[in-house]
Amino acid sequence: MESTNNNFDQRYQAAEKRVKRLKGFYSHLLAYVIVNIMIVCLNIRDLKPGESYFQFQNFFTAFFWGIGLLAHGVSVFGHHLIFGKNWEERKIKEFMGKEHEQQGKWE
Repeated sequence: MESTNNNFDQRYQAAEKRVKRLKGFYSHLLAYVIVNIMIVCLNIRDLKPGESYFQFQNFFTAFFWGIGLLAHGVSVFGHHLIFGKNWEERKIKEFMGKEHEQQGKWE
């Protein structure tokens, strides 16, 4: 009975941690959108007659903050995309197998 309760607590804590990470990402995304909309509005307001909006300084914040947001998104959603679900376990078995083969060669 205690084992089942302990397992539930562990799963609950893992789920709670994941929800906090998702909430953090969505808060980051919301801030990104709101701040960049404000920057676009300010930049459009300050344009001189005939001046093009498409200049590097108008996209500087959105671009570099976007890189940070992308990294945050990958840390929350994409860790399985790069390594896969069982990557660590497969690598451990692979290294253990190689070590076992090396020991067999020297005996």
